[in-house]
Amino acid sequence: MADRKAELAANLARVEERIAGACGTAGRAREDVTLVVVTKTFPASDVRLLAELGVRDVAENRDQDAAPKAAACADLPLNWHFVGQLQTNKARSVTSYAHFVHSVDRPRLVTALSEAAVRAGRETGVLLQVGFDGESESAAPRGGVRPADVPDLAERVTEAQGLRLAGVMTVAPLSGPYAGRPGETFRRLWEISTDLRSRHPAANMVSAGMSADFEEAVAAGATHVRVGSAVLGVRPRLG
Repeated sequence: MADRKAELAANLARVEERIAGACGTAGRAREDVTLVVVTKTFPASDVRLLAELGVRDVAENRDQDAAPKAAACADLPLNWHFVGQLQTNKARSVTSYAHFVHSVDRPRLVTALSEAAVRAGRETGVLLQVGFDGESESAAPRGGVRPADVPDLAERVTEAQGLRLAGVMTVAPLSGPYAGRPGETFRRLWEISTDLRSRHPAANMVSAGMSADFEEAVAAGATHVRVGSAVLGVRPRLG
């Protein structure tokens, strides 16, 4: 356990150096960017070690893994982020532990999360996942909501009980006109965020960038970077 903690500490230090460097290059304050450590496929024991090392924000992408892990770490001062595609039938479970859901992309999911949050007596922060992997920006993306549909979906969230519109999220696409251009993707997300904040000033989270490209996300204005393998190492295979 001591060896694992030392490994995580060294990895965190390297990631911290990268974030600080990216902030310095972009002329931003280091405290403007929150590191969210994606702990998917890793055990609750790693989450506990990360908390001992000062990590306060962790993310998961599958409810079947996240729910028991969050329960096992319920005594820790952590913010839990759900970052994976979410089925409506998992809304009740996810709202029981997630402080933020980054992957909201359709009205039915807004309704399901709202009903679940109200039932649980909790307020859940919602980020709209913007998709850029369609054949064009106006085409339907494979994952996420079209940029043009962000304002309407945002209104749905603001009208829903138990939910708080927190911002926007994206993943650098592997297909479409933005493929291989993460910096441009993240700059476009920042433009969408700016427009959203003109209507909803409190929706100021911009979740973008992962282990390989978070410097470009920081340069484009990201407030939250989602880093997994650079902190935790190579992911174990799912059984």
